[in-house]
Amino acid sequence: MSADRKKLVLLVAVLFAVNIFIIALAQEAAADLYKRGSAGDVVREVQTRLKNWGYYTAEVDGVYGSRTEEAVRRFQRQNGLSVDGQVGDQTLAALGISPTGGSGGGSNGDLDLLARLISAEARGEPYIGQVAVGAVVLNRVEHPSFPNSISGVIYQPGAFSCLDDGQFDQPVAESAYRAAQEALNGYDPSYGAIYYFNPVTATSKWIWSRPLIVEIGKHRFCA
Repeated sequence: MSADRKKLVLLVAVLFAVNIFIIALAQEAAADLYKRGSAGDVVREVQTRLKNWGYYTAEVDGVYGSRTEEAVRRFQRQNGLSVDGQVGDQTLAALGISPTGGSGGGSNGDLDLLARLISAEARGEPYIGQVAVGAVVLNRVEHPSFPNSISGVIYQPGAFSCLDDGQFDQPVAESAYRAAQEALNGYDPSYGAIYYFNPVTATSKWIWSRPLIVEIGKHRFCA
């Protein structure tokens, strides 16, 4: 074999290897994107959470079909996400699901989500009151009457008014991140509360029946 032919064969081999490497990288980059036609445990978890929150009414079968896609669109639309019917990193984080399935407890996604809720619900409150709001979310996660994940508690229909009045989509205050981290670290100035409300703006008579634990700023924290 001539030297030129050897060089050509070597070049073809290198180009083939490079193409295989690029394809592998592309597959890895797309590994956390779930869309119509996808199947598996993560899809099953997506369906389960959407069904628990009222977005999905079909069978939980682990197959990403048209009804799953439409449920994802409704969830994305309701929660200020890009509405494409596909479950990528942002939608996974909003659902509280890690790329390998299950809860993303303790992840940056949980911290960001909790901070956004604190900022929306307790903006302008004393710092300790912001931590207390975060603690209420975590107390609900541990309580049998509520969803067992941070995202599940926050996105539970009707649980927090900020998801309906646009406050949840506002920029997050820096103090809310610190408060969220302290709550995640176990600090609970609410002393185990699972409810809180502002007595000036509250319209529910039922909330006044909850036993008062502590008052912080404008909020009453209750059992």
